[in-house]
Amino acid sequence: MTTIRYLVKDVDTSIEFYTKHLGFEFIEQMGPAFAIVAKGDLNLWLSGPLSSAARPMPDGRKPGAGGWNRFVIEVTDIEAFVASLKSAGVAFRNSIVTGPGGKQILVEDPSGNPIEVFQPA
Repeated sequence: MTTIRYLVKDVDTSIEFYTKHLGFEFIEQMGPAFAIVAKGDLNLWLSGPLSSAARPMPDGRKPGAGGWNRFVIEVTDIEAFVASLKSAGVAFRNSIVTGPGGKQILVEDPSGNPIEVFQPA
């Protein structure tokens, strides 16, 4: 099993996004600070502004959402999957791009964290 932590702006909004749009299962929530959702062998820790992971570093840097590292969700029909997300108002960073290994697009969660949706060639 793999565990990834994402810093999020709002835990409840993030739970709804991941369970409603990306097929994650709700596992547990610790108040407004933290929650866990899962998809297959992936546990995703959603750490809100009140979580210990959001505390400033000793040098003053503040952890935040929205970087470029991401996890990948594989799909069999990327065009249909993207169309369903677009009709639900989900935000994207780009359009579908095609490379030697397949097609991909970057979805943004409500906090600006990227999720790659990938269809193998």
